[in-house]
Amino acid sequence: AWNYFMSVDADANDEFIDAWHTFIKSDKRVTNDPMEAHYIGFNMWVKAVEKAGTTDPAAVGDALIGVAVPNLTGGYSAMMPNHHITKPVLIGEIQDDGQFEVVWQTSGLVPGDAWSDFLPGSKDIIADWRAPLSCGNYNVKTAKCSGQNF
Repeated sequence: AWNYFMSVDADANDEFIDAWHTFIKSDKRVTNDPMEAHYIGFNMWVKAVEKAGTTDPAAVGDALIGVAVPNLTGGYSAMMPNHHITKPVLIGEIQDDGQFEVVWQTSGLVPGDAWSDFLPGSKDIIADWRAPLSCGNYNVKTAKCSGQNF
């Protein structure tokens, strides 16, 4: 399961693939999930810089939350307070040509979660990078942040 396959049928994806093939000067090179992640991440950074009016890292970090940009599957991805994004989840079947046929996908966007609600060690942990919490592993039962707190 990935959030992106080159074979996804979406106008934004077709445009991205065409631009990639033009840049690399080969229509045989494939695109992949990490490439889409960088596409989304860079575009989110640009929007956050515009929103913050500066490239100052702290200001951009604050501005990132709530920023939404197009993804390559035909929708938008938004930055959540936990610094994870919303994305569809796709399950694909590999084909003879190395591409994937999407055999199942979520009906909408899935909000990324830093911690599992199903594991005893993390079910009470959340990430929320907004002030005043600004913590990636905040225990809601003990009201304490452990690990790095910026």
